[in-house]
Order: sequence, then C-alpha cells, then structure tokens
Amino acid sequence: MEKVDLQPDQTALVLIEYQNEWVSERGNLRNKLVQDKEAFAGAIEKSKDVLTASREKGYLIIHVTLQPDNNYLIFGNASYGMRHAIPANKTWQGFQGEIHPDFKPENGEHVITGRTGASAFSGSNLDSVLRNNRIHNLILIGFATHVCVESTLRAAHDLGYNTFVITEATGAFSNAQKKHFSQHIVRHFGKELSVQNLLEPTASQ
Repeated sequence: MEKVDLQPDQTALVLIEYQNEWVSERGNLRNKLVQDKEAFAGAIEKSKDVLTASREKGYLIIHVTLQPDNNYLIFGNASYGMRHAIPANKTWQGFQGEIHPDFKPENGEHVITGRTGASAFSGSNLDSVLRNNRIHNLILIGFATHVCVESTLRAAHDLGYNTFVITEATGAFSNAQKKHFSQHIVRHFGKELSVQNLLEPTASQ
C-alpha cells in the first residue's frame, strides 16, 4: 500500500463499536453472527496496535458506540434492517453495550453521543467534534466492516473528509465480506491504510 504521512493535529482515529457485543468472547453478536472467528479475533488484536500507535502519534481519539435507550425509541417501529433487528434481539444493553476494557477511553479522548444509525455520523455529534477540532483526516477501524464501517466511510467521503480504513483492524462476519469491501468498496470513498504504515514514524517525529 502507498505510504501516507498524516499530520497529527489534523487526524483522528475513529473506533467504531469496541463494545462487548463484538470485542468480548461473551459478546452476543460476536457469537451469533461471526463465521470466521479467527480472523475476527485477529482484527481485535490489530486494533490494539492501531490504538497504541495513534495515541503515541498524538491523533485525536474518538470512540463511537451504539447506546440505545432501554425502550429503543431512537429506532422507532421499523419492520426490517438494523432498526428492526436491534430492538427485536434486545442487543447493546448492560454488559454487552459497555466499551471493552482493552479499549477504554483515556483522558482527552471523546465518546460520541446521540448515534441513531449505521453510520457513526447518523444523529451524532461526530461531525461537530471533528470540524471544531479542525480535523481533515479520518482513520476508521471497528465493526462490522461491511455494515457500520462502510456506512461511516461513505458518509465521511460525502462530508468532505480524507478517509482511510485499516481493514486489518476491522471485523466482518466472514472473510468473503471483508475481501469484497477491500477490493470493491474502499477505493470509491477513501483509501486503505496498513497497520505497518501507521506504526512507522511521521515526518514530524
């Protein structure tokens, strides 16, 4: 992959749904939906490397969660899609909705609020946080590759951000889904970035 040198004061790492639903071995969604479990676990481990490197580089760290109210009113009375499936399966509550300890926000890191859809921008304050901090470059990691990561990538592109995805640090339900995303989706809306690229020092370091 092409080397990319990102200015720390203009760059944010956006972590999507590092909650127990996906990250814990007891995660409901992880156990019900993920088929290629070894690859999924590998993405979680790669994510730890990405988070550590991003903190060292001084990127703005943003945690995107899904935190529906107990009655799921934010999703309305949908008949299909995520807005139907989440309330029907009572996901993202209690332990399952908590950020996993390995990815707990540190002082100075931001947890996005108000999210109502697949994209991290949907109903949330993410765009305001980024623009108020003069962020132009986004690095996306998280879950699931072909659902919320892809939705966020598309939205970020349309909002004018330079957006990168570290696909090694994203998890899909199957390897085929992740391969399709990498081969056919990313280039239309952003660029892939490797973990190794991120681990290399920036020009200012």
